[in-house]
Amino acid sequence: MQSEFAFLVHPRNTLREDMGILFGQPFSLVPETVWRSALKHLPVPPMVTGKMSLLDAPGKVVGRIITVPLTPTQLLTMPRNQVQGRISQAIDKARDLGASVVGLGALTAPASVGGKAFAKRTDIGVTNGNAFTAAMTLQAIEKLVPTLGRDPLIAIVGATGSVGSCLTRLYARQHSGRLLLVARNEMRLQALASDVRRDGVEATISTDMADVATADLVVLLTSSPDALLRSEHLKPGAIVLDDTVPRNTDERLLTERPDVLIVDGGLVEVPGFHLRGSIALAPKLAYACLAETMLLALSGHKGHFCMGDAKVEQAEHILKLARDHQHLGFHLAPFRSFGRKIGKEHAFSAAIVQEQVSCAA
Repeated sequence: MQSEFAFLVHPRNTLREDMGILFGQPFSLVPETVWRSALKHLPVPPMVTGKMSLLDAPGKVVGRIITVPLTPTQLLTMPRNQVQGRISQAIDKARDLGASVVGLGALTAPASVGGKAFAKRTDIGVTNGNAFTAAMTLQAIEKLVPTLGRDPLIAIVGATGSVGSCLTRLYARQHSGRLLLVARNEMRLQALASDVRRDGVEATISTDMADVATADLVVLLTSSPDALLRSEHLKPGAIVLDDTVPRNTDERLLTERPDVLIVDGGLVEVPGFHLRGSIALAPKLAYACLAETMLLALSGHKGHFCMGDAKVEQAEHILKLARDHQHLGFHLAPFRSFGRKIGKEHAFSAAIVQEQVSCAA
């Protein structure tokens, strides 16, 4: 039986811009320092900043976007118990508004150990959205690889994280290409590489971002400052699939490296839904982690779903739910770069456009 959901988000580092979008242009005139001080020192409660409904039942709210009033910097640097307390307040609000499942968006997931900080809660189900994110990232890789020539090297940056480990294992189950697994913990990298080598994948590991310069396709899955992608990290003609929120690529890369294409990752089309509010995406698009939350509510899922590292079995289950609800969308969105549709200004981006057309046919 279908139930309601909530999805947690937070402001970006540009608070003035976000507040202007949420509450009207005059709020964007308030100095950035005032907003930062207010969110840090005042007991600003979580707030509903968006409502979702089905197109065929526009008067019925099926989901809510709830903003946790902390910036990315605050989420990463404030004492963990304080951060998790603020996130828990937002989960309380979701429950009180009738949600049976809540998704942890952007940095609310890593700030709560992938949701495991709330594992003892029995009043509402929690998911970090990483299972569907891993599944959609694999589909994006499968569409991009044919544009790269023979035997491309795929670098997965953040390979041992919640999305990265699941993605790597999903890839190994279905493909036998070359992977470069990049993360900070060498022991975890070794263990992951050993696992996928048994499936026939040629996997090498690295803890150095400089080694990414050997890759044809770079899949970016961590927002860690250690993994900030710079122009010297990219080989000529590389494609970057950036699945980080907040993103770890800067738009300046487009001018520094016009030979490189940067693709926004983790985006799903949901034309069967209407959003009143803003999640900083084009209409009818959703982040895969939000889409996972929506699918769980649509299917009447009870209890927690994805906490900590995403599992292959969870990714396969959520893909089945997506197929069951494909009349509402839940398929990979056409590729964009920094929110803009990809055109044919590069030979290889033209090939990507053609690949999308052929896959949709």
